Amino acid sequence: MPISKFLDPKNDIAFRRIFGSEKNKDILIHFINDILELKGTDIIKEVTFLSTIQDPEIASKKQSIVDVLCKNEDGTQIIVEMQVSPQEGFEKRAQYYAAKAYSRQLNKGKEEGARYVDLKAVIFIAIIDNIIFKDKVFYKSDHIILDRYSYAHDLKDFSFTFIELPKFKITDISLLTNLVEKWCYFFKHADETSEADLRKMIGSDAVIERAYEELNQYNWTELELLTYDQEIKRVMDNRAVEDYKNKQFKQEMIAAEARAIEAEARAIEAEARGEARGEARGEARGEARGEARSIIF
Repeated sequence: MPISKFLDPKNDIAFRRIFGSEKNKDILIHFINDILELKGTDIIKEVTFLSTIQDPEIASKKQSIVDVLCKNEDGTQIIVEMQVSPQEGFEKRAQYYAAKAYSRQLNKGKEEGARYVDLKAVIFIAIIDNIIFKDKVFYKSDHIILDRYSYAHDLKDFSFTFIELPKFKITDISLLTNLVEKWCYFFKHADETSEADLRKMIGSDAVIERAYEELNQYNWTELELLTYDQEIKRVMDNRAVEDYKNKQFKQEMIAAEARAIEAEARAIEAEARGEARGEARGEARGEARGEARSIIF
């Protein structure tokens, strides 16, 4: 397969270039409407970008910063997160981010926006390059809060949509039947897509074509490409550190198990020696008593 001119949208730098900039706001709006499958009056027409820093005190840490945070016309806040590296408890992280976005809406000490009734809904969308729901087969899952018995949707302020890319198996462009599938293909295969494949895929979807054009490396400056490559290095370095830690942990576990087996073997051997000495002493005492009796009698 020839090398594609398109970069990888899963790269943080590329992702934020496409979905986190004013210039490409219409791409973000299109993406949100498509992934949430919004229709009619529910369709989002405008968004406003908000600060992505969830906790100023720990802003230097990646886990305190979401990739994209915006709000729509009615104030609903939407988080869009790209997660490449496997992370234990990512679904809890998603709920934490949503809760932070929800609680930060209250304007404490001010008249406007200081009441609970002023709180707006939060939508969390995650594109994940690994599997977090091992029991689910489908690549896209939508989560809301329902009454356990009636299934009534009374608590409407939180919803979560996860796209697990490893579960998306379509590789033939001709088999893509809807916009959700096209976006999933975009995230999973953009950096392998040829110009001819792109022409087949986009059809009348001009916004997806624009998303691809934002990934065209020939539209990037040398400095932008350097930043992109540095992000790749950062991810690879983090994986190398994790791999090293896992390897060290496994080696320590093997060594600890070997020490435990050796200690158990020594204990068994010591016990066996003790029993042998006890038997020998018993036999010696028996012989001594026997000789003493023969002398007496």
